[in-house]
Amino acid sequence: MTSIASRDTVAGGRFVPFALPPAMQADSVARLGGRTLELQRAADAARLFCLEHLEVSFDEKSGALWSFMRAKGRPSYSLALLDDIHAMQDGIVARFGSQPNELRYLIAGSRSPGVFSLGGDLDLFATCIRNQDRQALIDYGKSCVRVLHRFHTALDLPIVTIGLAQGDALGGGLESLLSFNFIIAERTAKFGFPETLFGLFPGMGAYSIVARRANAAFAEDMMLSGRTYTADEMKEAGLVHMVVEPGQGIEAAKDYIARSQSRHAGIRAVYEVGRRVNPMPLDELDDIVRIWADCALKLSDRDLRLMQRLVAAQNRLPKQLQAAE
Repeated sequence: MTSIASRDTVAGGRFVPFALPPAMQADSVARLGGRTLELQRAADAARLFCLEHLEVSFDEKSGALWSFMRAKGRPSYSLALLDDIHAMQDGIVARFGSQPNELRYLIAGSRSPGVFSLGGDLDLFATCIRNQDRQALIDYGKSCVRVLHRFHTALDLPIVTIGLAQGDALGGGLESLLSFNFIIAERTAKFGFPETLFGLFPGMGAYSIVARRANAAFAEDMMLSGRTYTADEMKEAGLVHMVVEPGQGIEAAKDYIARSQSRHAGIRAVYEVGRRVNPMPLDELDDIVRIWADCALKLSDRDLRLMQRLVAAQNRLPKQLQAAE
């Protein structure tokens, strides 16, 4: 008579694995997968308020989560900052996804003096271009557009998102800012897509968003001219919703939140309807990233030298972080 030892059986003098019935196997896998997902969500939620490159706080009374970029060095989207933004997005979903009424507003700003964001990591771009590393450029671009797309869709949560530009938003910084529902800009902030100055174009959402919010002709003019726009000009174009005096951005955001609390459901629904009427699919953004990467690989040595001069200019910006309150 044979006996079952552990999960093995004896057959012909050798041990063979003892197989659970298919239904029991599926149930075990499902329970293990569910437990793993639960642990991952707990880790994501725990990390939300302790990110190195982002300052994140939650005002329970107003249901507002405030986030401020704290760039190390140049105020641009380094790989480390992008990783923290992905982690913040995951943490928000993990922390508030099962309690949708707790979080009502998400505000994004920057602690860098006079700068929201200068956009992509030009130093990284130049290195990838010199090495003809197309995949690295595509990977970077896809990381950026995933951040942008999740903000554009409000993380699939019933929230209103607010972009707060207390300083300049250029290139990818403007692309990311435009992914928010409601945009507040201080009057001294400047906006634009300077990539054409070194033979490139903003490839991580600029055309897609501006063409939808304004029109294709305006999107092309912004991208091809390389000019900078004032906050008032951006408001006139329909790309900024509120212009306030310097230093008043945070108070303006708080006032908007207070005034809109009673209408939150309707306001949020209008933005959701807008996404349904005029969707911006992720595969569209990915396709544009590939076009952008191929364009970047064709830049000349002169273009790269200009890119490096811009990096040097960014490095000379004040590095002291500025308290926003």
